[in-house]
This record gives sequence, C-alpha cells and structure tokens, in this order.
Amino acid sequence: MRQGWKCMAVPVMLASCALAPLAMASSGGSPTAPAPSHPSRPALHQFSGVVTALDKASLTVEKQGRSPRSMQFVRGSSMTTQGEIGARARVTVYYRDVDGKPTAERVVVRSPGDRVS
Repeated sequence: MRQGWKCMAVPVMLASCALAPLAMASSGGSPTAPAPSHPSRPALHQFSGVVTALDKASLTVEKQGRSPRSMQFVRGSSMTTQGEIGARARVTVYYRDVDGKPTAERVVVRSPGDRVS
C-alpha cells in the first residue's frame, strides 16, 4: 500500500512529458527564456582597505592582513563618495569590471572605529 502512489505518479509524469511539446507548439512559444528588457550590467563587487594612492583618474586601495592585496580602480564618471577620500583613509570601494578594468562606482569612507561586516 505504501508504494501505491508510485503507480499513479509514473503515468502522470509520462502524460505530462508527452503533452508538453504539443502545448508549446500550439501556443507558439519557444522553450528558451525571453530576452531581458534591459541590457545586463556586470556584477557589483566590493573591496575594503586603506587608500595608498589617489589622483584624478584612479584610486589605489591596499588590503592588509594575512593575505595582503592591492587593487587599482579607475574612477568612473558616475562615482559617488560618502566621506572625504584621502591618503591612509579606510574605505570600501564598490566597483564593476568594465572592459577588463575595475571601475569604482561608489566609495564609502570608514571612520577609525567602524568595522566592516
């Protein structure tokens, strides 16, 4: 009795598999998903660290710790900042990869007591 549901599930699955192509053909639909209405944008990433170099076109941030790492960001035309960016400031940079270059979209300056979560 415990396996009685399997006897009903198999014919239902077979019927739905057989009728799916017929339903698609009659509705004129295609099995592929429709294209999005907006162009896709690269994913937004973030990088936190200390500003080591700063000029009009770029921003260099160094992450310290067990695995130190340095990244140089291109300043995007629409880049926004929260706080005053200066040398040795702790920042979090939100960026996108545009044409293979990390381009800063938003920079948040952290105060010395803030912890990044």
